[in-house]
Amino acid sequence: MPTALIAEDEPLLAAGLQADLARLWPDLQIAAVVGDGASAVTQALQLQPAVCFFDIRMPGMSGLDAAQALAEDWPEGPAFPLLVFVTAYDQYALQAFEAQAVDYLVKPVDSARLAACIERLKKRLADRAPAGPALDQTLAQLRALLVAAPAGGVTPKLEVIQASVGNIVHMVPIDEVLYFEAADKYLRVITAEREHLIRLSLRELMPQLDAQKFWQVHRSLVVRASAITTALRDESGKVTLTLRGRPERLTASRLYAHLFKGM
Repeated sequence: MPTALIAEDEPLLAAGLQADLARLWPDLQIAAVVGDGASAVTQALQLQPAVCFFDIRMPGMSGLDAAQALAEDWPEGPAFPLLVFVTAYDQYALQAFEAQAVDYLVKPVDSARLAACIERLKKRLADRAPAGPALDQTLAQLRALLVAAPAGGVTPKLEVIQASVGNIVHMVPIDEVLYFEAADKYLRVITAEREHLIRLSLRELMPQLDAQKFWQVHRSLVVRASAITTALRDESGKVTLTLRGRPERLTASRLYAHLFKGM
């Protein structure tokens, strides 16, 4: 019997989707209903459902962020869940989902649309292999959705990071930064000599960086490409990185392992 997880922060909408699924897909067992992205990741890793219904907008971690975290932390072996994103009408988001052939539902969820989605899910569950190309395709879809952004003005690129400590502001040239790492509500800014903290999220930082120079390699990590000396891939698909001028080793998730291929 297939299982599903519903992540929706509005209880009435979650209950409505659960009721519709019970009516249209009686064989589907709802393993858990959660109201935020972090709980969705925790429960999905524990329960390993066949399908996840992720609301796009949830407190803290969005549905896309939750899907990214789930893909990065998913254990080797079990089949990765089929993902269905639930969203309020947003023309750009819907175009992105359509372009990547990702299943989505628009609030309020229409029964006919849900029934068609269910039929696609049933077919994919019947045809899928435990791992391999299906997971690779899901990772590629997620990467495309994560980098997609609405058209708009060009964001100026950072030249200097201004990191304050008390009354002192350290001016850190962007060319000296080896990597950025998310840490709670701050970002660690790491150079060869020292570490700084700035109150900024990776999501806010990324548009201000040159994507050719700085590579996101994990949901919490952005590394200067030219600072990487070696990249070692393990059997799970994760990649261990060593850097010039730093003793630590960093981990690139399998979501970004495609960046490290021989020429």
